[in-house]
Amino acid sequence: GGTACVMTGQPFDTAKVKMQTFPNMYKGLVDCFVKTYKQVGFRGFYKGTTPALVANIAENSVLFMCYGFCQQIVRRIVGVDRKTKLSDLQNAAAGSFASAFATLVLCPTELVKCRLQAMHEMQLSGKIIQGHNTVWSVVKGVIQKDGPLGFYRGLSSTLLREVPGYFFFFGGYELSRTFFASGRSKDELGPIPLLLSGGFGGSCLWIAVYPVDCVKSRIQVLSMAGKQAGFMGTFVTLVRSEGVLALYSGLTPTMIRAFVANGALFLAYEYSRKLMMKQIDSY
Repeated sequence: GGTACVMTGQPFDTAKVKMQTFPNMYKGLVDCFVKTYKQVGFRGFYKGTTPALVANIAENSVLFMCYGFCQQIVRRIVGVDRKTKLSDLQNAAAGSFASAFATLVLCPTELVKCRLQAMHEMQLSGKIIQGHNTVWSVVKGVIQKDGPLGFYRGLSSTLLREVPGYFFFFGGYELSRTFFASGRSKDELGPIPLLLSGGFGGSCLWIAVYPVDCVKSRIQVLSMAGKQAGFMGTFVTLVRSEGVLALYSGLTPTMIRAFVANGALFLAYEYSRKLMMKQIDSY
């Protein structure tokens, strides 16, 4: 699921990070795509793909594993049987709880991904003299400069994004599946309803938490050039110097990516889960 998500959405994610961190360099999505292609070629859209793959595979593995555990916790809290189907709202709460655990594996890999994606802009703006162009060089740079805890820059803003965001993510996904099922079992849904439901869930997530993600990207990328203020400090500085609209820089590629990538994520997740369950049942 995580692999499908990255391979379909990475170019839009790269544009998102560039536009969030350096909004004055780009007039819009098309301008960002054209300039990126002219400056670094097609491979520029897939900068940070390796850490993005690691991040998404790790995050979604932990997320969906903990989602199952958290569904059982919700059942205990509301006092129902282990096999009772949860409501869409209860599933949303379980997803929100699960995201807190996923954040711990996501933050370090996402920091490396964001820095690779915006490395060219950091050099152009003069914030750093020489950039690191490989995953290992970025990792080595973080360890040398800040130690292992340096990978957790932006952890508080990642948590602020993930916990409420995944409430809307799983809530939107389950609500959409309920709509398409129309009284049938959700497990009987075909690929198109699953794609649309995943896309709807992803869109709900990003609409709800986009300003938080914008602040997170600033902290993780700009901390390459020196110590960066925390979440509230960065938020206040950004709004004062660039205005509220700066919090929504890169929203267009994000919404396109959210629908396409999360549709692919849930489609791959549901079908791979069914395949694995069949294999287990055959034994």
